[in-house]
Amino acid sequence: MRDELGTPQRSDAQRNRERILEVALAELTLAADVPLSAIAKKAGVGQGTFYRNFPNREALLLEIYRHEMRQVADAAARLLETRTPDRALREWMDRLARFAMAKAGLADALRQAAGGSGGPAKPGHSVVTEAVALLLKANEEAGAIRPGVTPEDFFLAIAGLWQIDPHGDWQSRAGRLLDLVMDGLRAGAPGR
Repeated sequence: MRDELGTPQRSDAQRNRERILEVALAELTLAADVPLSAIAKKAGVGQGTFYRNFPNREALLLEIYRHEMRQVADAAARLLETRTPDRALREWMDRLARFAMAKAGLADALRQAAGGSGGPAKPGHSVVTEAVALLLKANEEAGAIRPGVTPEDFFLAIAGLWQIDPHGDWQSRAGRLLDLVMDGLRAGAPGR
């Protein structure tokens, strides 16, 4: 990881940053208005260290979102290394569902942080779109899904994930929805 000047961060600075993100995700998911000082204290860092990494609430929220999106995106290649393409895609879809449900507690705070004028830019979804493209390509090449499915098609097909109540029985509902999507992707696959 590099700082804003492009200089590599020291390992202890990187650990502090990762710890702040971990604690902030847990705390902000429980209560979107938790004081930043409480996050710093629970992360075991001083105020100066905290604000050097995250100068304000908006910067912290957007970095949590980017960080979590990167974690989900990076999982695609790792899954393809150890699983068949269709199994990798289905497992990745479960990770995406967990990401969607975990972030529900932060939804209002993220909207406020990303929507204010003059604030930090909204985080893009390109890393997740690239992960989907990688998974779809591997599945198409293996003949596991119908040819020609685009990332846009995929996201439209799973859009129902964002309609599931994260406080209810979301795991079984998301599982059924994603199984239906996989069945649809497999229909017409040359390898079936």
